[in-house]
Amino acid sequence: MSGIIILGAGQAGQSLAVKLRTLGYGGQVTLIGAETEPPYQRPPLSKAYLLGEMPLERLYLRSDEFYAEQNIELRLGAPVEAVDAVGKTVTVNGETLPWDQLAFTTGSSPRHLPASIGGALDGVFVMRDLADADAMAPRLVEGASVLIVGGGYIGLEAAAVAAKKGLRVTLVEMSNRILQRVAAPQTSDYFRTLHQGHGVDIREGTGLSHLTGEGHVSGAVLSDGSELAVDFVIVGVGITPDSSIAEAAGIALENGIKTDTHGQCSVPGVWAAGDCASFPHMGQQIRLESVGNAIDQAELVAANMLGAAKAYVPKPWFWSDQYEVKLQIAGLSTGYDHIAERHDGDGLSFWYYAGETLIAVDAMNDAKAYMVGKRLIEAGKSPAPDVVSDAAVVLKTLLRA
Repeated sequence: MSGIIILGAGQAGQSLAVKLRTLGYGGQVTLIGAETEPPYQRPPLSKAYLLGEMPLERLYLRSDEFYAEQNIELRLGAPVEAVDAVGKTVTVNGETLPWDQLAFTTGSSPRHLPASIGGALDGVFVMRDLADADAMAPRLVEGASVLIVGGGYIGLEAAAVAAKKGLRVTLVEMSNRILQRVAAPQTSDYFRTLHQGHGVDIREGTGLSHLTGEGHVSGAVLSDGSELAVDFVIVGVGITPDSSIAEAAGIALENGIKTDTHGQCSVPGVWAAGDCASFPHMGQQIRLESVGNAIDQAELVAANMLGAAKAYVPKPWFWSDQYEVKLQIAGLSTGYDHIAERHDGDGLSFWYYAGETLIAVDAMNDAKAYMVGKRLIEAGKSPAPDVVSDAAVVLKTLLRA
């Protein structure tokens, strides 16, 4: 029996496999991963795990016994060599495996610095998987100097960990401000102040010209001509969908592996979910790089593999932990034209509006604002900005309006 093969043993792949069993699928389920570790959480890698506050065992999504009990075959340390979409086979470690249905949950890959500017030097790291975190951890020594390239969430989380460990931290962001691609200036201002208060040297509008060193990185020359002595470098300049195997198999790409509203690819019987997959939303193919999307989309694909024919309706949510601040984000802020600011005790939140429509919320240490904002967005309700900004207004009452 061929059954269902899932390529990619991360959050999306694991969620898809488990959902198939929850829905009563009794056929063969094979989960194939390039890494040797069983499916694990990635977000804590740049936060609690790197700080040493979360042991390896707590990263794992399920125990080995669980997969055995659910009859989910794990093939780990097994990078896929080829997919034959016509003959319905996958080649792994020289072995050809047949499938009835196939799902790509291959995730994404971090962008690396070019070797021509020193990206291949020892001591230059990206933060994407467990091996990256384990390789970086011994460098987090009090008094060491680290350069972080990129002022997105990964870069800022790494900066927070390094600063808490007592390192001297410099962060460069070539855009005019940190978080420029994903957040309003108000959120950027909040986190800039937060990091500077912990001693992080943030340089915006400044890029990396090149790294220096003989074998091991020892310095950096920035775009403004300034030079830094560094012990190591963390690169956080974004990710790209891992779609090369799908492309080689003749499966259509558009901002990742292109799917329809059901999660099906251009080839019947082939599906995709998670970071690698794009889906139709408001007239374009979008990808959502988040745990929430990986789980929700994968579970929908599992149901559709079994004939549910459900359309994917995203309910975006994200989070970031930096120092003692928990940032929780609901919705997508793309296209906003004004912001409502709310202070509630020690909490602060920014509410994004496109015209009169509430589209997103950034909440810093304000779980109530996040939860209410998320429910309002999902319900299509948009309280007036002046109402949201009024600290005397009890947020929960807005849900009944």
